[in-house]
Amino acid sequence: MTGSRIRERRLDQGIRQADVAAAAGISASYLNLIEHNKRRIGGKLLQSLARALDVDPASLSQGAEPAIVDGMRAAAARSAHPIDTNRAEDLATRFPGWAGLIAAQESRVDALEAEVRVLRDRMTHDPALAGALHNVITAVTSIRATAGILASDDTIDADWQRRFHVNIHDDSRRLAVESEALVAYLDPPAQDTTSRDYLVGFEEVEAFLTRETKLLDWIEVHPTANPETLLNQYDAPHLSREGRALLLAHMARFAADVRLMPKATFSPAAIGAQGDPAVLAAQFHADLPAVLRRLASLPPNVDLAPMGLAIADPTGALTYLKTIPGFTPSRYTAGCPLWPLFTALSQPMRPVKAEVVLPGQAGARFMCYAIAVPKTAADFSNAPVLETTMLVVSDPAPEPVEPIKAGVSCRVCPRAQCPARREPSAINTFS
Repeated sequence: MTGSRIRERRLDQGIRQADVAAAAGISASYLNLIEHNKRRIGGKLLQSLARALDVDPASLSQGAEPAIVDGMRAAAARSAHPIDTNRAEDLATRFPGWAGLIAAQESRVDALEAEVRVLRDRMTHDPALAGALHNVITAVTSIRATAGILASDDTIDADWQRRFHVNIHDDSRRLAVESEALVAYLDPPAQDTTSRDYLVGFEEVEAFLTRETKLLDWIEVHPTANPETLLNQYDAPHLSREGRALLLAHMARFAADVRLMPKATFSPAAIGAQGDPAVLAAQFHADLPAVLRRLASLPPNVDLAPMGLAIADPTGALTYLKTIPGFTPSRYTAGCPLWPLFTALSQPMRPVKAEVVLPGQAGARFMCYAIAVPKTAADFSNAPVLETTMLVVSDPAPEPVEPIKAGVSCRVCPRAQCPARREPSAINTFS
């Protein structure tokens, strides 16, 4: 609550209530009501109190960023000792630098654990690695067996000794070649370093698009150009083979959306429709997933609320993610099943619209539009492969319907009575 944050900031700085009230031009009794959340506050008065406390007004009205608070709770969940997380947001508001450091370290630990899981799965299931190890072990076994014969006390004639020496020589050369191949496989050359910063190609593509914003601008201007030709002309940093293939597929899909919904006509239409996907789909004769993607691709200067996007395959694995403040799901932990992204998977072809509110004092709110459609052509031999797309709109107008109380992950969600909970929360809980 805003009043509680004002009181905590004042007490942290050791300032008397009367002094803050005088600086803000109100009475101490009125400030006391504000600090106990008995009076609403905003506008000039909030600005005056922020100046009196020498803080950012947003830190009083909005509190800490939900992503930082979630990161702190996730860090607390790793502790072997109980940690009171009920006031995690208060801590983040008072000490944003330390809170950001805790959240960043938690994110780094999460990424490293994910990398270990990826490497473990790779070593367990990768047939190329299994084949290389098999060849090394075979060569070592052959050398050892031959050396054992030569080292025995039995007399071996010169002709057989020569043959055994040739075998050891040949097996040693084969072992050297297989060992070099194994080392090269486990330790890619230096030019691949950039791509190794990302565990999956999807992350590499998203990071590339975040950095290289001009590439999509090129496609906006040349939507009929060949994506590979555009990428070759663009002075792009090094991409892994997997990342390049995924980026070209993303560019081709984006170009198709642009041809169907050109920016010059789509942007004003989106503003006029207040971002309503159904209205825009009818206006441009486009399918809903394309409209959701196109809305999320609009630049920040368009007069619409910030929009994020999530696309997932039938297993719920994220194949594309555009985050916005408060909406930062992880690829490496099981997400909350209450998000419409997953609801749509159980109801193919049915559009799902729902307001979602996150836990915590700030209670970040989003309006979500989701739909799952077949990604492959229908035939009688195979079931269609679904792809679900969800547009996330920040801070929507309140809806008359009760919002969905979702979270990031059961492990770090404090909602004790959630019907979708699959494992106990590692942090303090509330209903």
